[in-house]
Amino acid sequence: MTYWLFKSEAEVWSWDQQVAKGDEGEQWDGVRNYQARNNMRQMKVGDLGFFYHSRAEKEIVGIVSVCAEAHPDSTTDDPRWECVDIKAVRPFTTPVTLAMCKADPRLENMVLVNNSRLSVQPVSEEEWKVVCELGNTAP
Repeated sequence: MTYWLFKSEAEVWSWDQQVAKGDEGEQWDGVRNYQARNNMRQMKVGDLGFFYHSRAEKEIVGIVSVCAEAHPDSTTDDPRWECVDIKAVRPFTTPVTLAMCKADPRLENMVLVNNSRLSVQPVSEEEWKVVCELGNTAP
């Protein structure tokens, strides 16, 4: 299993909207960055990810699971863009802010800490455990 982080602006697509989609999940569409798209191409069903509210909150608020592997993004006719589908697994007991991640030396190499603009990014197994610990949430 691999781990990921999905960034969304809460006013565009929020954790509550993701939860409301239930087990059917929702496609993670609209990504127009090659590196983020390539990350999605590597994902397998069952991979886990953090759901991160960017902009105002800048915090990890939940855990999602990949429920469909890379497929054409339905929001464009351009065949270069693909996306995965994700579903909510559970909320974080305590949201983990970007500031908390930056302050923890165990996360100094985390992509979020060093390149917070990338919308879909890998998370190492060790980083996964640390963030879950910070959020008082079972990994």
